Amino acid sequence: MSDSSAGAAGDVVAAAASTAAGWRRAGVAGAAIGVLAAGAAAGVAVERLTVGRGMRKKARLALDATGPYGSLRGTPGRAIADDGTELYYEVDEVQPAQPEAGPGPGGNRRRRLFGRKAPAPVTVVFSHGYCLGQDSWHFQRAALRGLVRTVHWDQRSHGHSERGRAQADGVALGIDQLGRDLKAVIDAAVPEGRIVLVGHSMGGMTVMALADQYPDLIRDRAAAVAFVGTSSGRLGEVNFGLPVAGVRAVRRVLPGVLRALGTQAELVEKGRRATADLFAGLIKRYSFSSRDVDPAVARFAERLIESTPIDVVAEFYPAFTEHDKSGALPVFRDLPVLILAGEKDLVTPSSHSEAIADVLPDAELILVPDAGHLVMLEHPETVTDRLADLLVRAGAVAAANVGEHGSTAQQPGRR
Repeated sequence: MSDSSAGAAGDVVAAAASTAAGWRRAGVAGAAIGVLAAGAAAGVAVERLTVGRGMRKKARLALDATGPYGSLRGTPGRAIADDGTELYYEVDEVQPAQPEAGPGPGGNRRRRLFGRKAPAPVTVVFSHGYCLGQDSWHFQRAALRGLVRTVHWDQRSHGHSERGRAQADGVALGIDQLGRDLKAVIDAAVPEGRIVLVGHSMGGMTVMALADQYPDLIRDRAAAVAFVGTSSGRLGEVNFGLPVAGVRAVRRVLPGVLRALGTQAELVEKGRRATADLFAGLIKRYSFSSRDVDPAVARFAERLIESTPIDVVAEFYPAFTEHDKSGALPVFRDLPVLILAGEKDLVTPSSHSEAIADVLPDAELILVPDAGHLVMLEHPETVTDRLADLLVRAGAVAAANVGEHGSTAQQPGRR
């Protein structure tokens, strides 16, 4: 490395150290932030050697302006949770096949016996993860659009859903609450017919909580389930790819750090903007494993995560260490089940998916090489392919109709 390059790399590390020192001076437990910042500094050092800060800012703005990701919209709706929180969802309906022209002025017409009602279509309900939103399923939504009825919803306090009313009143959040929220969305958006449940990370835990509290709903109406990068418990043991000393420090101080930051949300949001490069490095490290991730996709992930306020981040975090839904998994044993994870997932390690498969031995287990936590964005073709196969087994869609990615453009007539 040249002297100038070494000096630039040193500047990066110094900047990270300065950031951590700033947190300490603010009276917040900066040790955890320092551990994470050091890892992020290594991730952005090479970029800073060659690309100026102003140029990176322009590149982010250009990606924000031109990236098609997260642009798909459906018919909006709102469900009401048991504490009164409004939960936002969107429905993409099946596009009816165009009838072939036949003899006579009306062409061929479908005939139905008197009193015979067509069965309700199978509906696929997508639940997103922590600090994300319904748009995190962009590629899968694009591929299935118009071929099968789908529901995409924002978890409470995320996306366009209302801030959790119970949490605003000081009630601690638990994964069980998210399961009840999903039940409210199903009641509103899919009051009848078979359902396929798809959950990523926290969304998968939400599906488990639904099964734990409403096992009859799963037995009576579920046609299949997909768990993507998720866990049934023991998340308190995850090391996030850090050395032992770093893990112990993070586990000890992070809950307090988040609580403190949550009380200073406005100040923290300003800090996030000021240290955008550092947080971009963190997000990339804990979201992806591939080195050749499309910059527009990486920036899209940043936007999703950045949109979650720090007080919401703090509010949800304790629920994960308490999460244990391994006892609910047997409810899914008679269903087609897909369990998929990135082999290099640092947030919900693939060993957690293997633990789910141990309880559900008939499930299809797919571990995607060179993939991190946001596997559905990093390797969308693999996730879409396996999900399409699951939908075929559930009788929801014909395999030949599902493309690898689908169109990323907004369809005419869609809101």
